[in-house]
Amino acid sequence: MDLRNLFQRCDNAQEFQANSTILAEGAPGGVMYVVLDGEVELRVQGEVLEVAGPGDIVGEMALIDAKPRSATVRAISDCRLAPVDERRFLFMVHETPFFALHVMRVLADRLRRMNAEWRRA
Repeated sequence: MDLRNLFQRCDNAQEFQANSTILAEGAPGGVMYVVLDGEVELRVQGEVLEVAGPGDIVGEMALIDAKPRSATVRAISDCRLAPVDERRFLFMVHETPFFALHVMRVLADRLRRMNAEWRRA
C-alpha cells in the first residue's frame, strides 16, 4: 500500500529541516507520521534502526499503545510529513481496512529486524 496516494493532498503536512528531531525517544506520543517527501532515520538508544522515505510511516507504536516513544526520528534531509493523530488513525482503520493491515505489517517487519539484530549480538 502506497500511503503517499492516501495522504498526498494532506492540508496539514508539516515540514522539517535536515538534522531536526521529529520525535524523541521516551517522549509522550499522540501522533504518527507518513513520510511524503525526504528521508528520516529511526534511532533506538542512539543506533540507527532504519531509514524511512516517501510512503513510510513512523511513530505508530506510541499512537497505538499510548506509551512513550520507543525511538527517535530525525530528518536526514528536508522533508514533509503528514501527521496522523488518533482520530484520523481510527477513521483510516475504519474506512480503509488495508491501512490497518499495512501498519501491522510495518510493526511486524521492524520487530523481525530487531529480533535478527538481537540474535547477531
